[in-house]
Amino acid sequence: MSELENEALRNDEAMLATSHPEVIDTVAVARLYGEPLFKLPQDLYIPPEALEVFLEAFEGPLDLLLYLIRKQNFNILDIPMADVTNQYLLYVEQIRNTNLELAAEYLLMAAMLIEIKSRMLLPVKQSDDGQEAEDPRAELVRRLLEYERIKLAAARLDELPQLGRDFLKAHVYVEQSMEVRFPDVSVDELRQAWADVLKRAKLVQKHTITREELSVREHMSMVLRTLQGRRFVAFEELFDTARGVGVVVVTFIALLELAREMLVEVTQAQAYAPIYVRLAYQPN
Repeated sequence: MSELENEALRNDEAMLATSHPEVIDTVAVARLYGEPLFKLPQDLYIPPEALEVFLEAFEGPLDLLLYLIRKQNFNILDIPMADVTNQYLLYVEQIRNTNLELAAEYLLMAAMLIEIKSRMLLPVKQSDDGQEAEDPRAELVRRLLEYERIKLAAARLDELPQLGRDFLKAHVYVEQSMEVRFPDVSVDELRQAWADVLKRAKLVQKHTITREELSVREHMSMVLRTLQGRRFVAFEELFDTARGVGVVVVTFIALLELAREMLVEVTQAQAYAPIYVRLAYQPN
């Protein structure tokens, strides 16, 4: 092996040792940015409020007071102020050590409880009209009962199904089939069709001059008979061009009269398409 090849081999071994350090026979206590950490740093500081566990969460002083009363099945109309006040002050002392700002609101209620407790220890005084003074707990009981009604109403509202929490709105595309409506036949298209029929009628020449009485009502009946039992009849088929222009004119007048009386319908599949005629009713 040449000297150049030996040098390349030594370089590869050095790179391999750098990328794969020696494995330490110790269990890593943690990983920091993907690297194993085999012992905790000596200057590691964990603040006391890094982990807090609240077993009970209350929405305010009234909520806590109502919880203490209901938990021990006290009569809300005859609250034992000594027991309730002591339990309330124990809870306030706990939260005051961790959150002084939150405890301020509870301290106000604690002062009110202590005041009620002190007033109950004093002899009952009668008012000027001879009636006994109001129970010191009356105002507190009224506030507790009102708060409890609102809390129960809020709980009932929360039990109602809510969009996004209990159900999701479904978006379903329903293809609605619409009734096919044929385009209306304009006057110009009807006149053009009539002009084509009249042009073909003029191609038939008769030299015998006779007087013929033509009835519009009779031709109306003839048109109805032609349409009976058929779904659609082409506009041109209703005219007998072999009988001359007079018959064609009377037939056209009869067709217009039937359309005016809504006995027939003149339809067209699309613009500039052939015109068809059909009965507007279905005979029994």
